Amino acid sequence: MSLLFFSIAGSEIFLVVLVVVLLFGSKKIPDLARSFGKGIREFKNATGDIQDEIRRTSQEITDSADPAKKSSKQSNSSTER
Repeated sequence: MSLLFFSIAGSEIFLVVLVVVLLFGSKKIPDLARSFGKGIREFKNATGDIQDEIRRTSQEITDSADPAKKSSKQSNSSTER
């Protein structure tokens, strides 16, 4: 069902571009595109930060829940020295 939503033909894209140009004017479109790009970049950075936090927290929970793994890591690190 979601594939039907994204099946946009070339004439429909042309119509959307034409409406955008008429609404905002050709001088404002680069500024709008730049702002849109900055917004997407900030959103990606925020989602990356959230994913890192979730990974770090889940690793801490896993490490604290499995003390045998933690003690084996400590013994391996002491034998490597």
